[in-house]
Amino acid sequence: MTASPVSRRKFLARAAVITAATASMSLPGSQFLASPAHAVDQDPFSEVVRRAVKRAQARNKRVLDDSRSTNGWEIERTADQDGSIFTRPVPGVPLAGVQVRLGPAEDVLVHVIQRFHYEIDELREGDVVGWRAPDHVPTNRPESALASGTGVQIRSNFYPVGARGGYFPHQVMVVRDILAELNGVIRWGGDDRTPDESLFYIAVKPNDARLTKTAQAVRTWQATPGRGAGTPVDILAADRREAAHALEERHRRAA
Repeated sequence: MTASPVSRRKFLARAAVITAATASMSLPGSQFLASPAHAVDQDPFSEVVRRAVKRAQARNKRVLDDSRSTNGWEIERTADQDGSIFTRPVPGVPLAGVQVRLGPAEDVLVHVIQRFHYEIDELREGDVVGWRAPDHVPTNRPESALASGTGVQIRSNFYPVGARGGYFPHQVMVVRDILAELNGVIRWGGDDRTPDESLFYIAVKPNDARLTKTAQAVRTWQATPGRGAGTPVDILAADRREAAHALEERHRRAA
């Protein structure tokens, strides 16, 4: 007796399962549910699904640290490999790049670096550090954001941990303006209980709508002539100063 041909509906259902399994390999921390694989356990396609799941699990074991930085993001053991952290360009700044988490985190952190370069002091190669391996940062402190690709340190040798007053007053005003412009989704280490004035990191959890909205605004500024980093900004404007001061008070209370 010959086998009946596979219907188009059943074929598409099988294909959807395989696609889901394959996609799971590229999503950090994703866990492919057992139920779809179980549903096709007797299906000829099930071996393909099982292999995809196995590859995804191996990838997660290799990349993920099974812990989170203090700001709530997944820590990764590697960069520029199979994870979410890669070396990204910083347009207009003479750096080879900075290792940060792809997506909205990249957008806002790169914007911070650019404005620092244009408005605080010119940066040179080696002045900015992004991702650091988990065993090179304290996991119980804000610096752990580096290990999740959600923070950068700018001139850490100029601004040692524990010291305050490394910036001139007008430079602090620029920092405050940058933070307010980004709607508080970035926090400055200078506001932490143990200060690190070189550190800037994501201050909201993954999937926070405020980060997505702010990153979209940054992309819009970049694509609009006369907007974005490098464009002259009146940091003394009353509305900007008011927003900067309000955010400073909020961040200091949260320290």
